[in-house]
Amino acid sequence: MTENSIAVLPFVNLSADVENEYFSDGLTEEIINALAKIDSLKVTSRTSAFFFKGKDVQITQISKQLNVAILLEGSVRLSGKAVRITAQLIQAEGDFHLWSETWDRQLDDIFAVQDEISLLIAEKLREQVGHFEINEHLVNTQTKDLDAYTLFLKGRYYFNRWNPEDVQQAIEYYQQALTIDPKHANSLVGLADSYSFLATCGFISYQEGWGKCAQLTQQALEIDNRLPAAYYQLANLAFFTEGDFSKALSLVECALDINPNHVESLQLICLLCLYADKEDTARQHLDAVRSVDPMSAETQFYRGYFYYMQRDFDQAIVQLDACLDQNPKSIPSHTIKAACLLMLARFDQVITYYDSLPLEIVIPAEKIGSELLAFVLKSDQKQADEYLAKLQRAINSEDGFTADVYLFLYYCQTSQVDAAFRWIEQATENRSPLLLIRYADPLVDSLRSDARYTTFQQKLFPPEAFNSSNTSRKKKSLLDEKSLTNYRKRLLSHIESEKPYLDSDLSLRSLANQIDIHPNQLSWLLNESLGSNFNEFINHYRVETFKKLAKDPDNAHVTILGLAYDSGFNSKTVFNTYFKKEVGMTPKQFLKA
Repeated sequence: MTENSIAVLPFVNLSADVENEYFSDGLTEEIINALAKIDSLKVTSRTSAFFFKGKDVQITQISKQLNVAILLEGSVRLSGKAVRITAQLIQAEGDFHLWSETWDRQLDDIFAVQDEISLLIAEKLREQVGHFEINEHLVNTQTKDLDAYTLFLKGRYYFNRWNPEDVQQAIEYYQQALTIDPKHANSLVGLADSYSFLATCGFISYQEGWGKCAQLTQQALEIDNRLPAAYYQLANLAFFTEGDFSKALSLVECALDINPNHVESLQLICLLCLYADKEDTARQHLDAVRSVDPMSAETQFYRGYFYYMQRDFDQAIVQLDACLDQNPKSIPSHTIKAACLLMLARFDQVITYYDSLPLEIVIPAEKIGSELLAFVLKSDQKQADEYLAKLQRAINSEDGFTADVYLFLYYCQTSQVDAAFRWIEQATENRSPLLLIRYADPLVDSLRSDARYTTFQQKLFPPEAFNSSNTSRKKKSLLDEKSLTNYRKRLLSHIESEKPYLDSDLSLRSLANQIDIHPNQLSWLLNESLGSNFNEFINHYRVETFKKLAKDPDNAHVTILGLAYDSGFNSKTVFNTYFKKEVGMTPKQFLKA
């Protein structure tokens, strides 16, 4: 578990109107998005954080399941345009409160409030766990119209339910928001996401859905070019409508440069690496996905798909079933599970697999194609011929590209190598995304020994596309050697002469102001030069002060807690924790000794 890790749990809606749930959820998500922009800070995704909404689970258990050191929880009370927000940081180990705050504000400045809260949380987190850089602002003003923002929050609330009926409701809210403020970039991206979701799941035509997605995403970027969700959509468009692997990889990396914790982009880059047969790189991205989104059904799917591409089909089924337990209507999970059953020679199960699923999630071409391959591998020539004819008819129908890729897999499984490569050549010219998805698939393994396979692989997945991918960024020095030496002397001199640690409200930012240094530079100096985070550094001096005060006979009448407060501590729990950490015994044991 890394110390630089936090989960923002869903803020509790304390408003009289339960319909205000969208607002408390929206505030939670905005704080998650704001903190996720900070490099070197691991922030649990919305999906996994909201997994615990309404559940009575202990903080220590949540921390263990999410693999985070710090949790933030809070509440929202909305009344008219007045809002009261409370938040508290909790260290999971020991389950004690590090900090809490309450804000009474008006909704007219909601973005300023979100920024204020996010910045303060980031500051307090940095003081506790160590160095990372914080920008001057983490939340930008999305719109000047509160009604447009409220409708956007309602749209996102319904979109996050991930089913066609609620997504249609989300579209209505997004459209209403854009009627009020046509330049609200987040509503444009939300609308684009809704149309791409409906198109991908087959609830509207592929061309219509992705066409609207492209138009709306471009409009959003013209308004705000720092939206990771927009670059994520562009990456999807590059892959699914242009069949351009290199462009998709480059665009998803743009999204991750803006927000290193953007879970959808982490998921997509993992898939792209698997498609390109880059297993080691895919594993690194999968680890990142599991780190920020461990509880979601989607993460279980990506783990299952990873095992499938590793040719560990039994383990793949275990993970896919875990996904389907959470989301029985996960179409990709059913597709890959059927492929696993094929590879495990469980042909009869494949033949009946789709019959037990709800009709609305069965893609006819997937059913026909899977059953065709099962009959082929079962050596049932009569049924194979019958299903091949069905597949040919499906290819000639509207949206026949899904059926067409099963013809390619049929060639691979029937050792028609030349026909398979002719299909690849044609699909390459047509820039088929399904070719990119299936090229490294286990069902295509029979082609790998042919020299033509490597030639096409390098054409489809150019090696140079990965030149900038997965490069680790070296931490930059925020102070040169001369400045570091000067500021270190200034800091230590100020600590000795002015004793700022006696102020219980001292913060890293206020100490930075006292010695005229940027807070990011002071944080870096403490971490890199003195080997401490802010709290460790300051509380060391407070502990030493307590020891001196406790040894003074004139203070014999003062309680231990009183001496702790006189030393600069403002919390009994924090005092006891740091004292035992520094001295190796409790304050009482120290006094007796």
